[in-house]
Amino acid sequence: MSLPLLRAENVSLRFGGLQALDRVSFDLYEGEVHSLVGHNGAGKTTFIRVLSGVYPPEEGRIWVRMDQELREVRFYSPRDAQRHGIETIHQNLALADNLDAVANVFLGRERVRHLSLDEEGMEAEARKVLERVGARLPSLRTPVHRLSGGQRQAVAIGRALLFQARVLIMDEPTAALGPGETARVKALIRTLRDEGLGIILISHDLHDVFDLSDRITVMKGGRVVGTVRPQESSQEEVLGMILAGERRA
Repeated sequence: MSLPLLRAENVSLRFGGLQALDRVSFDLYEGEVHSLVGHNGAGKTTFIRVLSGVYPPEEGRIWVRMDQELREVRFYSPRDAQRHGIETIHQNLALADNLDAVANVFLGRERVRHLSLDEEGMEAEARKVLERVGARLPSLRTPVHRLSGGQRQAVAIGRALLFQARVLIMDEPTAALGPGETARVKALIRTLRDEGLGIILISHDLHDVFDLSDRITVMKGGRVVGTVRPQESSQEEVLGMILAGERRA
């Protein structure tokens, strides 16, 4: 197997007296969907916040693949993670509802030309990346609060891809979507995987997890319970791992 895009080893983090993460190890390969599952409080969100630069780990190491070798990195902010090709699409999508799709794609990373915003250039680039993800928008200039859940998800994904993401962290990407939009988002995830992105998927929907994942890692109480491949496991086994906090023989 080739080198992973991202590797975490024995990552630990405490908040006061709470052991939020306890020696968590995880890796992600090019062209893979690796899901994280577990009940609320299992440590999934805290772990992806470490990977996305929100929290530096107290212990453990993180590597990213650069120039065909693994190099250890330490993130002190989300910008650090983004500079290494790690983009996060949060459950709330972090969109500015009053702004249009173009402004949201470039939010916080606007392009300037001749001391003013390069509106024409940004619109052209936004159009290209949104066409890549199959976004069906009434207009690029429609405020995103008027878009559907699936259209908003496409804008958030387009923003990540525009800035050359190699690792995409997706937190509950199909939550609150109808069947049609869920199917479109799942198709997009498969397309991005086939293009070589590594995708970390966080979801409570085991049906979606088994439908999309190459590997599934179960967490409970800030620890990794185990990792399985969907074709070698079942939803019942994974649910048992989530509930019991251990993998049955």
